[in-house]
Amino acid sequence: MTYNNLKLEAREYIATITLDHPPVNAWNWEMMVEFEQAINDIESDRTVRVLIITGAGEKAFSAGFDLSDSANAHKTGPKGREVWMRLDRFSKPVIAAINGHALGGGLELALCCHFRSVVDDTKLKIGLTELNVGIIPGWGGTQRLTRVVGKAAALDMILFSKTLSPQQAFDNGLVNLLTSPGELMQKSVNLAEQLVKRPPLAVGAVLNAMSTGEYEGFARGLESEEAGSATVGASKDKIEGFNAFLEKREPKFTGE
Repeated sequence: MTYNNLKLEAREYIATITLDHPPVNAWNWEMMVEFEQAINDIESDRTVRVLIITGAGEKAFSAGFDLSDSANAHKTGPKGREVWMRLDRFSKPVIAAINGHALGGGLELALCCHFRSVVDDTKLKIGLTELNVGIIPGWGGTQRLTRVVGKAAALDMILFSKTLSPQQAFDNGLVNLLTSPGELMQKSVNLAEQLVKRPPLAVGAVLNAMSTGEYEGFARGLESEEAGSATVGASKDKIEGFNAFLEKREPKFTGE
């Protein structure tokens, strides 16, 4: 597929989606459709084990919904909720490499990722600022920000449209990694390379058990954990892991 609003690259088990819709990588209908297709392709590609999402340029990771495409808001909004939830429940680890402002739907996207790294730039703003224009976070932000930073902090950020600096976001647990300018992608790739070495079936089982528990309840999460344990217990990766441990060598997992 040819993409007009993003770039998709893959090498050595790592796929990277670069949001590329100037000037602030805001989401219109066309971009949303392209993004959904890209994650479809990545999820079904057995050669991809980790996904990195970042923004083109230095200004913005993503500033949320493209107000100039408001004629399509009636379908972009529901699609955003659907695709963001799919990413939140993705079967492979996802890293948000936040290169610039992450606002509104852009932060809601980052909140769906399993790991978040950000450039330590004091000018960079992170927040859910929808109330400034009379609307609310509608792509899962009320739930996922609360899940990450707690109810009181989430209410403070959302009701007053407060933004955080990268350091404040790190201190609040909103991001996992602060990087120097120019090192964001390398640090994110380094993290991805560590994840690539982990057993893919076991990683997927952990992600599924956790997301099942969050979305469907504790008991269902335990059932998912039990099913995942059975799957990995009968896998070639389990045999490789045990053998590598006994032979005192690094395991080479194949996802089988």
